[in-house]
Amino acid sequence: MNASTAATSEWLQQLEGTAVAGRDVLVCPPFPYLSQFREVVADTQLLLGAQNCSTEDAGAFTGEVSASMLRDLGCDYVILGHSERRALFGETDDVILAKTKRALACGLKVILCVGETLQERQAGNAEAVVAAQLQAALAELSDDDWRSLVIAYEPVWAIGTGETATPEQAQAIHAHIRSLLSKRSADIGAQTRVLYGGSVNSSTAEELFAQEDIDGGLVGGASLDAEHFLKICTA
Repeated sequence: MNASTAATSEWLQQLEGTAVAGRDVLVCPPFPYLSQFREVVADTQLLLGAQNCSTEDAGAFTGEVSASMLRDLGCDYVILGHSERRALFGETDDVILAKTKRALACGLKVILCVGETLQERQAGNAEAVVAAQLQAALAELSDDDWRSLVIAYEPVWAIGTGETATPEQAQAIHAHIRSLLSKRSADIGAQTRVLYGGSVNSSTAEELFAQEDIDGGLVGGASLDAEHFLKICTA
């Protein structure tokens, strides 16, 4: 929840005409600025996404934004199950699955976030927590659905704290996620992108992205600075 019309214009001006070869670059601004982004990114290689959507498609749900609205605004993706949505707004795995199904039905691709808290990691439960968060999607989504899914691993203890999982810690959980996906289907395991999202910045990105099972990053605070964001994209 960081933006203004002026800040968005400045950010977009810094990225105008920029293309990062061999990379898919997705931006997910707050809802009020989606149209402002759409006007600029329409003629670029940038992809547009949103940070959340409703479980419902339309109706008396004041303040909600539906997946079909996001598609109408030109969004390609939506982020669901982010740790802040889980912790601050009480979104359960069932709610996140309902949102995922709704988004997929509307033609959006979904970045599904999973990750453990510090207490869960210290208790040795990191892998079990991630597996539980993925369980419903693995059981209830079709192979076609999985072609439109991206998984983002975000260790909750490394979000907004300046702390970053070591490349080895991140790789270990990414490999675990990959193994869970492969049990569902070899193709799903091989083809699903798994992103790292825990205080990624330009000094840590290259080593993180060099890990075998890390396919990219879900970038938070570091994306507010366009120049810094580009450095991460080219890492």
